[in-house]
Amino acid sequence: MNDELALVRRRLDEEGGKMSAFFEGLSEADWNQQVYVTGSGWKVRDLLAHFVSAERTYVEYIGRLLRGGEGVPADFDLNAFNEAEVPQLSRRSKDELLAALRQARVDSLATVAALTPDDLERRGRHPWFGETDLRSVLKLLYRHPMIHMRDAKRALKTGIPVEPSDDRPAEEGTSA
Repeated sequence: MNDELALVRRRLDEEGGKMSAFFEGLSEADWNQQVYVTGSGWKVRDLLAHFVSAERTYVEYIGRLLRGGEGVPADFDLNAFNEAEVPQLSRRSKDELLAALRQARVDSLATVAALTPDDLERRGRHPWFGETDLRSVLKLLYRHPMIHMRDAKRALKTGIPVEPSDDRPAEEGTSA
């Protein structure tokens, strides 16, 4: 495995540990803190459900690219997808969600372990980046939860829901 893929695996492993630690360290009251003022006003519990959904979906997305697919359909509505997926998963217990998150990260790590350096150049349509390479998608895989967890920490600290961050990680030419 080349250095770039090794770095992605290391970051996925590290950030996965941080995600788990964040959610495992929450009090009962923290789970019900509303994080966002927009959309359906996700609570902290909904963020965990979102992470499970997103992580699983990334693995599927990467698999489609590796099989020569174009990525998500041109008419894919990310907000509609999230608004449908998150409520379904949020009904699960915290323990089930945490176990699903850990398993999803294991699956992501296994997917990355099977990649070759040439795979990083594969291109496809991503719901946030648009047309992009797999390299950028992999970076977002570990950066995406970081953005949401920062928002959740702000909401937990102040007790006030926040506007969602639109900090799109730099796509090309930035370090992981």
